[in-house]
Amino acid sequence: MTKKEKFAAFVAYFEQNMPVAETELRYVNPYELLVAVILSAQCTDKRVNIITPDFFKEFPTPEVLAVASQDAVFERVKSCSYPNNKARNLIGMAQVLLKEFNGVVPEEVDQLQKLPGVGRKTANVIASVVYNKPAMAVDTHVFRVAARIGLTTKAKNPLEAEKQLVKYLPDTVISRAHHWLILHGRYVCKARTPDCNNCGIQSICNFYKRNNKDVF
Repeated sequence: MTKKEKFAAFVAYFEQNMPVAETELRYVNPYELLVAVILSAQCTDKRVNIITPDFFKEFPTPEVLAVASQDAVFERVKSCSYPNNKARNLIGMAQVLLKEFNGVVPEEVDQLQKLPGVGRKTANVIASVVYNKPAMAVDTHVFRVAARIGLTTKAKNPLEAEKQLVKYLPDTVISRAHHWLILHGRYVCKARTPDCNNCGIQSICNFYKRNNKDVF
């Protein structure tokens, strides 16, 4: 199977079985999603969704967050990973958002990365989810699952994986493919105990074939 055929089969399966694929983070506007994605770094979406309702009650807009004390923000995010860094970055993000972008979350990945706490992965999430741009955010799930399936080959880092994925994925599905890979990694192709027996893409998965040579 060629790389092009593998990608085509991957897209066909998820188009059929997961036509709607969205983030599990809860938000109502771009500012809220930006906060949630910053908080989600090395933290589960479930935990972030517990934190954000009270956070947004206290800091409903970037204007309010920009003038908050780090201690006040820390109190709202202390149950997630790296709360000190995230509290500082969230305040900085709000300040830069107001100063450079008039409080409007920018669309472009390079502009988003000017915001404190926003790396390439976070920027790609915002560009993809909010603005439906063909941006591929590579987190640990995407990096692992894409390599296991064989969609990426010898990618040394998330940027290399991103470049390989966008090379073969149609622009029209990139934003959903990000979620396909995340959700597949979260619920089926788990890090320690992948549920290969209940995986619908066994036939195109390199990891499955290596561990089930008698089947092929």
